Amino acid sequence: MVHFVGAGSGAADLITVRGARLLKEADVVIYAGSLVNPEVLRYVGQGCQVYNSAEMTLEQVLEVMKQAEGEGKTTVRLHTGDSSIFGAVREQFDQLEALGMDYDVCPGVSAFCGAASALRAEYTLPDVSQTVIITRAAGRTTVPEGQSIRELSSHRATMVLFLSTGLTQKLQAELLEGGYPGSTPAAVVYKATWPEERIFHCTVETLHRTVTENHLSKTALIIVGDCLGDRYERSRLYAPDFSTEFREASK
Repeated sequence: MVHFVGAGSGAADLITVRGARLLKEADVVIYAGSLVNPEVLRYVGQGCQVYNSAEMTLEQVLEVMKQAEGEGKTTVRLHTGDSSIFGAVREQFDQLEALGMDYDVCPGVSAFCGAASALRAEYTLPDVSQTVIITRAAGRTTVPEGQSIRELSSHRATMVLFLSTGLTQKLQAELLEGGYPGSTPAAVVYKATWPEERIFHCTVETLHRTVTENHLSKTALIIVGDCLGDRYERSRLYAPDFSTEFREASK
């Protein structure tokens, strides 16, 4: 059996209770060493074989899984954050299904949630933004047609950008060309929820300068949108004149 486990956004204690239990019970752990906080490995049980997938190809990862399965062992594939966000897991799922190997998925706290907690931000503010776009700038990995930063910017929704701190000159230009005013609030969160977390507030028009002056090249998220500003409407759900299933509106 293979368990895909989200390690959480950085802090070792942000792994789920289920994820920690699966690590403790595993015979083999294959973890994303370039991204997962090594402190998470303290949950691994004694005698467990640990592999760093940063040094492996997909084929090598699968070979370890197949060998463990053949020996009746349990494997945990430990991904950063939540494996559904830029986790490269679909290709593993398909290969395991082709091999007739059983697997399941344990969700984790994504870095975009960790960044929101660091910023004390609400991505979905009433009358400001009710949509969150999670994406990346096109680099060596392309993006599908119609999903460029310029196209997505026309919505002026809250945008959370992974894997983009090395591309901010082009990113800033596309955000502006797509529709975000230069004064739109933005932030860069380096290693959200890690002990070395750092936060840099800026605007769209100062984004590139902020990233370069602070020498940020990886392990950071970029958040763009008016949800980081001061204007919003109070939630109707908790307004005195708003009836719900559980509460009558005040007269």
